[in-house]
Amino acid sequence: MSVDVVTFGCRLNIVESEAVRREAEAAGVADAVIVNTCAVTGEAVRQARQAIRRLKREKPDRRVIVTGCAAQADSAQFAAMPEVDRVLGNEDKFDRAVWARDDRVAVSDIMSARTMRASHIDALAGHTRGFVQVQNGCDHRCTFCIIPFGRGNSRSLPVADVIAQARRLIENGYREIVLTGVDITSYADGDMRLGALVKRLLREVPEIERLRLSSIDSVEADRDLVDAFASEPRLMPHLHLSLQHGDDLILKRMKRRHTRADAIAFCDQVRRLRPDVAFGADIIAGFPTESEAAFARSLDLVDECRLTQLHVFPFSARPGTPAARMPQLDARFIKDRAARLREKGEAALRLHLESQVGASRRVLAERGGIGHTEQFLTVKLAAPLAPGTILDLHMAGHDGRRLLAA
Repeated sequence: MSVDVVTFGCRLNIVESEAVRREAEAAGVADAVIVNTCAVTGEAVRQARQAIRRLKREKPDRRVIVTGCAAQADSAQFAAMPEVDRVLGNEDKFDRAVWARDDRVAVSDIMSARTMRASHIDALAGHTRGFVQVQNGCDHRCTFCIIPFGRGNSRSLPVADVIAQARRLIENGYREIVLTGVDITSYADGDMRLGALVKRLLREVPEIERLRLSSIDSVEADRDLVDAFASEPRLMPHLHLSLQHGDDLILKRMKRRHTRADAIAFCDQVRRLRPDVAFGADIIAGFPTESEAAFARSLDLVDECRLTQLHVFPFSARPGTPAARMPQLDARFIKDRAARLREKGEAALRLHLESQVGASRRVLAERGGIGHTEQFLTVKLAAPLAPGTILDLHMAGHDGRRLLAA
């Protein structure tokens, strides 16, 4: 039987799952399911453990191998599960020699990782857009975040490898490329930063029709990156920002590197240069010590930055992080504030969708009868289109979540 991979978490894990499958099969692994975990919240870890138990119940004869950020950060909890046959660390999962061994736990010191491996992926099963991992790890230590302990310190893929991987995907039919990583605005290959990488990639791979960035840290955006949004029409006018909060004191306690004013100024600057840009953001509700007034500033930030697509995270204390040792809010407050923030985001999205009705938008058709505009708004297609088709469509209406194409 083939090797199956169950993926949790971010786009980065999607890319890595394809590479992991290849390495495992090349090492002779068969009749196994690999669970590539996420550690960003306690809920993500709980879902992974639940999936592992279900997989073993459904197919008791198949080996269950666990890897990913949660396995790296807390290998012992997965090794203790009777359903788990093997635990591999986040670097070890790319090592064919490790896959060929039979030790039950193979988790190396992630902080010792200094280089990044190219993925050499030909395709991403089930995905119309091609993802290129350009960076891994994070040098920052936000007080709520466990990810550096699952990913290690920041390291970047050499620009030649980025270009080669993008060409590989384009040659295999992908028309939109997404650059992804843990902290892609920290990208550095010698003197080359993310903005210069974007410009060079578009120059040297002219076949790229659409280039998109995954989540960025706006305070790290370099001058070339901002300039690219103004001058490169193939760079999609959509940015997802790692904002996390709208109150300066909470941002300081989170150990973020920007202020509320920084976030607003960045959005205003990019919007002046690219008026059609749309912004999404990650925001945490219920961080320790968050007062009602501080939470209100997160709500207000949605309007001041004109955010239209929110990822709301109810605060989840991650063991080993400084925020877990801070005075915690009652779970009821966290749940209520997360719900109110989601309502705010849903209202902002509806207003943005309404503004698009009657317009013509260039849409990339994907599977399941949907597509995405250049601003990454979801479109329900009126008729089936081959995945990967790009065409101009009239937006006839919306259902509160998606645009409806005529």
